[in-house]
Amino acid sequence: MSSPAHPRVAAVSRLLQEAGAAGQVRVLPAEVRTAAAAAAELGVPVGAIANSLVFVAAGQPLLVMTSGAHRVDESKVAALLGVDSVSRAPAELVRAVTGQPIGGVAPVGHPEPIGTLVDVELARHPQVWAAAGHPATVFPTTYDELLRLTDGTAAEVGEDVLDGAEAVGS
Repeated sequence: MSSPAHPRVAAVSRLLQEAGAAGQVRVLPAEVRTAAAAAAELGVPVGAIANSLVFVAAGQPLLVMTSGAHRVDESKVAALLGVDSVSRAPAELVRAVTGQPIGGVAPVGHPEPIGTLVDVELARHPQVWAAAGHPATVFPTTYDELLRLTDGTAAEVGEDVLDGAEAVGS
């Protein structure tokens, strides 16, 4: 694929290349804002979609890379982090801390590093797909590569949901 036209996507693509990521950014024919839509477009199981979800924990942003077949259990994540509560970040905060829109949040390319948890459920899939800075872009990766790219921590973050209705990158 040639270099993506959107500057945010081009930046994510460049960062992935610089980090030695194996996969290349793929531009889809249309925006895919849910794991189910992304899985259908890519022809993969919904669990192989790595949702990038932004939360607030103890006043700080937290990126949770979760399987599209999982719903993040905020109380489980709060207990894991030793904080009182964890809540979904509003769209304005997502954009401010990632520089990317809900539905397109990549695991890399943020203005400042964000603490990241990576759902152990993603390890079940030999290849997973993550958003690449825009709701119509994705890239293939692996669980181990996601951990490396994000400097993330492996964690059990949720419970199974079968419909994949969570936003891909929010």
